[in-house]
Amino acid sequence: MSTPTRPLTVTQWLVITIAAIGFLFDTYELLMTPLVAAPAIAELLRVPMNNPLVTDWVGRLLWIAAVCGGIFGLIGGWLVDRFGRKTVMAASILAYSISPFCAAYATSLPVFVFFRCTTFIGVCVEFVAAITWLAELFPEKKRKEFVLGSTQAFASLGGVLVTLVSIWISSHGKDLPALGLPAGLGSATAGSWRYLLMTGILPAIPIALLLPFVPESQIWRERRASGSFQRPSFGALFAPGLRRVTIVTAVLSACAYGIAFGALQVTVARVTPGLPELREQAAQLAPLRKEAEALNTQLNALQKDSPDRKALLDKIKANFVKQKPVNDVVKAMSDKVQFRQEMGGLVGRILLAVLLVAGLSRVALLKVFQIPALVLLPLTYFKGFPAGGELFLWGYFACGLLTVAQFSYFGEYLPKVFPVHLRGTGGSFATNVGGRMLGTSMATLNTSWLAPLLAGGAAAVKPAHVALAAGYIATAMAVLAFLVGFLLPEPKSEPSE
Repeated sequence: MSTPTRPLTVTQWLVITIAAIGFLFDTYELLMTPLVAAPAIAELLRVPMNNPLVTDWVGRLLWIAAVCGGIFGLIGGWLVDRFGRKTVMAASILAYSISPFCAAYATSLPVFVFFRCTTFIGVCVEFVAAITWLAELFPEKKRKEFVLGSTQAFASLGGVLVTLVSIWISSHGKDLPALGLPAGLGSATAGSWRYLLMTGILPAIPIALLLPFVPESQIWRERRASGSFQRPSFGALFAPGLRRVTIVTAVLSACAYGIAFGALQVTVARVTPGLPELREQAAQLAPLRKEAEALNTQLNALQKDSPDRKALLDKIKANFVKQKPVNDVVKAMSDKVQFRQEMGGLVGRILLAVLLVAGLSRVALLKVFQIPALVLLPLTYFKGFPAGGELFLWGYFACGLLTVAQFSYFGEYLPKVFPVHLRGTGGSFATNVGGRMLGTSMATLNTSWLAPLLAGGAAAVKPAHVALAAGYIATAMAVLAFLVGFLLPEPKSEPSE
């Protein structure tokens, strides 16, 4: 592997450090949602975590956040071209750092949802701003590929870090200072989800200290000062010279996110409990969950001030106590499945970084990940899930590798195919409209339509139906991406540094 021979300057190392921190906390902030959403919503609605209202609101939160992130992320891409890469990146990091800290103090569900949405918006804007900034600060081709590939690899560490922090807080939460946080229901201390949200402010500290010492993009600054800089516009993305790349990258991004959300993201919570090795636990939980569902239905029918609520809550709590030992076994397996996917994603990003400097054409490089996905995605869900064990775990690892590598691929590709005045706008359209707005909808398609259709009704849905739906969605997305990938244009050759 050939690497740049000219030593990196101190300023360039600072740039790389800021980008790595930004990408790491992108994932950290987003993956807080599945960790904090259910306990936060349950506490704010004053219902048990297994209440159907909690499940409904978790789904709504994910959809609302994705739509907000896509819309405002698209606007953020335009702002990147209008007001500068570094400026907008700093503002977006500030937004996604302060938002979870504020959400930790939420005392109502609308406030909590609002700050989770602003967190998602900050992440959507930061990703595009950061890759555009890096691509222009490192104009030499090989070094640019090396920097973009290696810094994006830190994104996969975000999921590992937030999981470790969550585990630590769960173990030591009672010893942490109150810090003015509202106490949980029936408790004198704050819920651990509030402390986890507070850690979201961590990236703001090093970024605030380092940003004054790094430059804005020189090419953007010079073009703007020269007076020849064209104003960015969304319409310009569909001009004859850019229409093809705009549409193709948006479709490919939608396919990658569709696989991630329609298959990989639903696997941990909805598919894992149906693995063969958990068959005994599933049999034990079935009557208890049926009982809990009936109790929660009665609870939701009561008025908030009804005197019968306490007796029902006591019964629901007793049911929860019976479920906990079995759920702990299921949770341990879910953690193992999640870890395999995170490790697969990390390996995928590293592998892409290595291949970027190997000199492959961009279409050929994409096929390196698309072709195996055509085989491994359906095998994992149609054959690996029924078999369980290491076959499924390693298949899921490979699915994470092949899917997450494509996210990094577009982070490196997009800044090369749009002109300077449209790099933020074009990259944002592909990532946010194609990926975060259209691609993420595959999760709802799976759990709300396809899985119930396969099961013969929503009430009959089992993990096997969700796995089957995930396999169909992932395969369809992989086939579409493979075909559309042939239309992807090669970036024009760039001048050396």
